[in-house]
Amino acid sequence: MSDRERLARWLEGQWYAVTPWHVLLWPLSVLFRALVAVRRALYLLGYLRSYRLPVPVIVVGNLTVGGSGKTPTVLWLAEYLKRQGYHPGIVSRGYGGGAFHPRAVTALSKPEVAGDEPVLLARRSGCPVWVGRHRVETARELLQAHPECDVLVSDDGLQHYRLRRDMEIVVVEYLRRFGNGFMLPAGPLREPPRRLKSADAVVVNGAAWEEGANWFAMKLQGATFRNLADPRRYAPAEAFKGRTAHALAGIGNPRRFFDHLRELGLEVAEHPFPDHHAFSAQDLRIEGAEVIVMTEKDAVKCAPFATAACWMLPVEAEIDPALGFKVLDTLRRYDGRETA
Repeated sequence: MSDRERLARWLEGQWYAVTPWHVLLWPLSVLFRALVAVRRALYLLGYLRSYRLPVPVIVVGNLTVGGSGKTPTVLWLAEYLKRQGYHPGIVSRGYGGGAFHPRAVTALSKPEVAGDEPVLLARRSGCPVWVGRHRVETARELLQAHPECDVLVSDDGLQHYRLRRDMEIVVVEYLRRFGNGFMLPAGPLREPPRRLKSADAVVVNGAAWEEGANWFAMKLQGATFRNLADPRRYAPAEAFKGRTAHALAGIGNPRRFFDHLRELGLEVAEHPFPDHHAFSAQDLRIEGAEVIVMTEKDAVKCAPFATAACWMLPVEAEIDPALGFKVLDTLRRYDGRETA
């Protein structure tokens, strides 16, 4: 584990509790909150310029650092839009990758260049996926390369106010929610919880939690494993009963993955890693491990050196259908199209 990952793990330990370190971290949190508020106000008042694209933009993001279920939500949204006759494109910052200038992502792109989540999106969505440091420029490059795209989905772009959006979807994880309620670095929040009031939709990952008409429930479903060394091999959860499954998870909340495996009936040995961990072959050398399971996002990085003992668990998002109707209402206001 790198020094950067150790620091990230230490900070995360402070984000979901109140510790003596908050005597030092809390003043920095107050300063960060003020800077966030000023920055957003400057965009709303027009002092900082934002840019509108020639197609509608739907932003999927969250308020906290770390995973909340954005990637499954983006995949669900892309598939839904395609079924309605749209041609979506996806833009992302490509966290964990090294792409500075806009570039296309394909199923064969390297995660260390494009980022693990964009590669997963490219493999699963069937849509054009582009990454780059600056989302406006990245979106323009995507539209130039794919003029058939008539709607863009911005992955994790809620705080990127330079890109104007026609709809904001904020994903909240039910179990961890907003941590200790503090802003960075004392807590996990990038924006205060009241920001949800201005979002067009709030998707709650994990359980029913409704505070308004614009709140929608989401569940992640998946029970069939796929072998990394031989992608033609599939196995149900029952195939691993009676053996310890060593579960690796380099996601925002590894506990969510471990709990899901136990719900499937697996006996789990937990191996949590920091979010976006750069996996190596050494991480898979677990003494006595006959079964190693991981998330699909982690499998993107582990596939090149995976053994026959390695399996991934793809998941699908099940989201309240009412969210789809709300998305269509937004798009119809934009282009007046009647959809199926």
